[in-house]
This record gives sequence, C-alpha cells and structure tokens, in this order.
Amino acid sequence: MNNFLFELIGTAFLIILGDGVVANVVLNKTKGNNGGWIVITFGWAIAVFVGVYISAAQSGAHLNPAVSIALATAGKFAWADVPMYIAGQFAGAMLGASAVWLAYKKHFDETTDADAKLAVFCNSPAIRNTPFNLLTEIIGTFVLVFGVFHITGADVKLGSLDALPVALLVLGIGLSLGGPTGYAINPARDLGPRIMHFILPIKDKRDSDWGYSWITVAGPVIGGLIAALVFKAMN
Repeated sequence: MNNFLFELIGTAFLIILGDGVVANVVLNKTKGNNGGWIVITFGWAIAVFVGVYISAAQSGAHLNPAVSIALATAGKFAWADVPMYIAGQFAGAMLGASAVWLAYKKHFDETTDADAKLAVFCNSPAIRNTPFNLLTEIIGTFVLVFGVFHITGADVKLGSLDALPVALLVLGIGLSLGGPTGYAINPARDLGPRIMHFILPIKDKRDSDWGYSWITVAGPVIGGLIAALVFKAMN
C-alpha cells in the first residue's frame, strides 16, 4: 500500500508541474503565455525531477506504466506488483490533472482554442500519421527506459540521487524527439489526464481525441518492452 501511495503522489506531482507548464504556455492571459517549447521541456524535466525525488526512496519512482512493465520484463520487478503500481500512477495522473484545471480555471475560461485546452491534458501529433506517430513514441520510450536502466545500474531501482540524471534524460528526449508527437512516453501521463479532460466541466472543450489515445499507450509500452529485452540480452 505504501508503494501505491508514493506512486500516486509522485505521479501527481509529475502531472501538476508537467501539465501545469503546458497550461502556463498555451492558455490565454497567463504570465507565461507563448513561452514556447523550451519552457515546456524544461518544465517537464523539473516535473520529473520532483516526482522522482519524492517517491524514489519509497516506491522506486516508476511513475510510468511502461517503466513498471519494462522492469518486470527485465526480471527486476515482480509482475504481481505491476497492477498496483499502474493503478497508483493512473490515480496520481488524474489527480494531478484535476489540480492543474483548478489552478488555471479562469484561464481555461478565457481561452477559445479548444485544441490548446486539450493540449494541457494530453498529447497530439504535429502531423497525424499513425505508423510514424506510433514509431516516434516507441523510439522516445526506448531511449527513456534504456537510459533509466543504465542510470540506475544493476539494481534498476531509482534512488533520490537518480532524480537529476533522469530529469536530464527526459529534457533531452523532449528537446530532441518531442517535435513529432509531444513525447508522451508514459501511458499514465497521457491517458489519465485525457480521461479528466473528458470528465471535467471545461468551458467550450472539444472531444478528447480518443482515436489517438491508443498510440500514447501502445507506443510507450512497446518501446519499454524493447528496451527491457535489449538490456536483458546485454546483461
């Protein structure tokens, strides 16, 4: 239960700061409006740092179903614990997204661009092409998980001192690979807030783009699995 709680808390902080920086950049009349991609990628890197630092000592700071599944595939984590971790991650992501909506409620009301409102919660591609969007998420998550495996060493469990290297890894992924799809690289990060976009009474919102949502789940899981298999073959 302690692991569930800290996966929830860590993921909630990840989303509060991550979705929060997107809200600050894309919503009308904020102090950070039109801050640009660099602001978003740095904000997400800090979000990862804080989420990992908070939860690492307790749960190992997976904060991502693709990471939990990859660790289990590599034999570094018990499959029996995967559902509990994923439940905590999704609960935290939904809680974090709700907090961002509350913090920026008046700015959601002042924003007429329904796509911008959706972007606060979840990803969408710059150019919609299913095979290439999927491939981009696979590559990005492979880089994330393979990098995490080597940052953590033989134990493959994040500690507090690993928070900064992992945050820098995510910053690099965002700057280098984030352009095509917005680098979801985490099913809970995308699908949890997407569900909240659907549920919350957001003024003049559009549909939640469910047709794209499977890509941000399948791509990260596949990318993480490939990273785990490669890592396992090398060790």
